[in-house]
Amino acid sequence: MNVRRSLLGLTFCTCYLASHLTNKYVLSVLKFTYPTLFQGWQTFVGGLLLHMSWKLGWVEIHSSLRSDVLTWLPASVLFVGIIYAGSKALSRLKTSLSKICSALFLLAAAGCLPFQDSQFDPDGYFWALIHFFCVGSYKILRRSRKPTVLSDIDQQYLNYIFSMVLLAFASHPTGDLFGALDFPFLYFYRFHGSCCASGVLGFFLMLSTVKLRSVLAPGQCAAWVFLAKVITAGLSMLLFDTVLTRATVGCFLLGGLGEALLVFSERRSSS
Repeated sequence: MNVRRSLLGLTFCTCYLASHLTNKYVLSVLKFTYPTLFQGWQTFVGGLLLHMSWKLGWVEIHSSLRSDVLTWLPASVLFVGIIYAGSKALSRLKTSLSKICSALFLLAAAGCLPFQDSQFDPDGYFWALIHFFCVGSYKILRRSRKPTVLSDIDQQYLNYIFSMVLLAFASHPTGDLFGALDFPFLYFYRFHGSCCASGVLGFFLMLSTVKLRSVLAPGQCAAWVFLAKVITAGLSMLLFDTVLTRATVGCFLLGGLGEALLVFSERRSSS
């Protein structure tokens, strides 16, 4: 059983790492700065693969899904905000003392980093702030909806459909639809391959995340997430052009300390 859980955790870390590095490559290296198209493509692939998995009997989506669509729409709106703002940035209630310290460390690291970042981009940090706001609101809304008949797979299925439709309609007003026609790598195989990989990897990351939450205790799940973040952040610095100073390294270490405290508090609360 422990071996199975370890394999599940390693699978999650692999999907997390591969998905984030692929997205970063498309957004920062190739500079495909058209989030309505890129995130729309990812949600289309994720929704299509999830629908096929449902029809093949690999996952279960409740038949009462339609009656719960309206109640989940606000969360789907926030989900669009998360992926859209997160893409743009990339080119908690009763808490224990350790959780408060974790939040303070993370807040301090996030607050200091813009002032120490030699590659400072105000637009990137603006969209990062919107991304964090949507992530927090989404988590609060999910908790307020429990208990609910919608499983994690049901929720993600709705998120995919809503995001795909909304981003498709938004691609023209934002200028992404026609702006992408001037993208210099539009007909390059590495761009096509990276986009296909991002959609498929995002789907497998979603499945592994849902499986991880259903099998492991919150504390164990938080530990695997922390490990995946550390590995991804470390490799990102090695693979992508990053200017590091002592101050920025200090911010990263402070943020890591905050994440580690969060894992510690989750394990204590679940034990």
